[in-house]
Amino acid sequence: MEWSEFGAKSTRFICRPIAEDARINILHGSVRSAKTVTMIPKWLNYVRSGPAGLLLMTGKSRATLKTNVLNDIFDTIGTRNYSYNKQSGDLSLFGRHIKCIGIKDEGSEEYIRGMTLAGAYIDEATTAPESCFKQILNRLSVENAKLYGTTNPDSPYHYLYADYITDADKIASRMVDSIHFELDDNPNLSTEYLDFIKAAYSGLWYRRMILGQWVQAEGAIFDMYDDARHVITAEQEPATYNRMLVGVDYGAGNPTVFVLIGVTYERGDRRKPTFYVLDEYYHDPRKSGSKTAAQYKQDFIDFIGDNPINAIYPDPSALDFINELKSPSCGRRFTNVGRSNNEVLPGINTVSTAMTAGRWYIVGERCPNGMKEVVSYIWDEKAQKRGEDKPVKENDHFCDAMRYPIHTEYPATKRGRVYVSAA
Repeated sequence: MEWSEFGAKSTRFICRPIAEDARINILHGSVRSAKTVTMIPKWLNYVRSGPAGLLLMTGKSRATLKTNVLNDIFDTIGTRNYSYNKQSGDLSLFGRHIKCIGIKDEGSEEYIRGMTLAGAYIDEATTAPESCFKQILNRLSVENAKLYGTTNPDSPYHYLYADYITDADKIASRMVDSIHFELDDNPNLSTEYLDFIKAAYSGLWYRRMILGQWVQAEGAIFDMYDDARHVITAEQEPATYNRMLVGVDYGAGNPTVFVLIGVTYERGDRRKPTFYVLDEYYHDPRKSGSKTAAQYKQDFIDFIGDNPINAIYPDPSALDFINELKSPSCGRRFTNVGRSNNEVLPGINTVSTAMTAGRWYIVGERCPNGMKEVVSYIWDEKAQKRGEDKPVKENDHFCDAMRYPIHTEYPATKRGRVYVSAA
């Protein structure tokens, strides 16, 4: 990793003596606003000069923690100053023992219980379940132990924002200190990059990821969708594709949907995909009667026809249909059934980013149900009050089927992914 100039806000935080830090220190705000590169030198200083004892580093998973934080640390300090066992998560930095774990759900709390901690680092802090966050605080029992975390904004009802970042009593007592970062706090972003990253988001995602605001998700999820911009005719679709994918949302009592997606790359660059939703299969058993997995497989075979399908991405929970696709029934066995990434919010963000950047189109005449769902896919207001961003579980079958292949192969959150405007 090559280190560049730090902004004034970053410099003040890094250089502030550890003794003056709060018990809980959170850097939050826009994407690419230098939160992580600010926290890394602060954490390294804490590792070397903080109170003795076991340290903890967490992320949504150990893999994301390594990608987001550890790799940069390793590049910075050199191989002589660390050792890391990726199987156990045991890390040694400058001779200090650090335990690295993933805390993706409430069950992860069991990995924290019993620890006596001298310090903790939480990457992507809003993804940490509240029970895990509180358990980490309980475990910070070594005198002068501190917690450091970074995050992008989430719902204003999220526990991290409502109970810590904006809690006046905790702030006044120096239990909590939070620093808000904006894009301007990173002096290393070019004007060209700022222009395209701002153009890649709209609505909720723009306010959270670009402005760094903790705002509520409400109304239409794909509020950037526009018939005039995104709907094309069959005559307007490209002649060839770099990839052809199929997404499947399978339901026994709910609609089963297949979505055919063609992907093109700008100048052959896989980091710059454009998605064409070409066709849909939509069967609602409540209106047209139930079907067996084998019958759906025959429909699937008829649906894809002679199209050269590179990969199929079903709902991960649709085990019956996945097994049917892989079996030799109906005279055909599919060996290209992939494991779908079913992260709902990151997946919605990937599709939204592509739509906003002008890299998502739908052949309207072939996808009448998809056209209806895209505009009626809305946020769940009741879930918002619990601090959760969730879609209403209605009018979501096409949207789910479309999301699986796009987000699995081209996640917008992956480092190096570039969605520039196609205009």
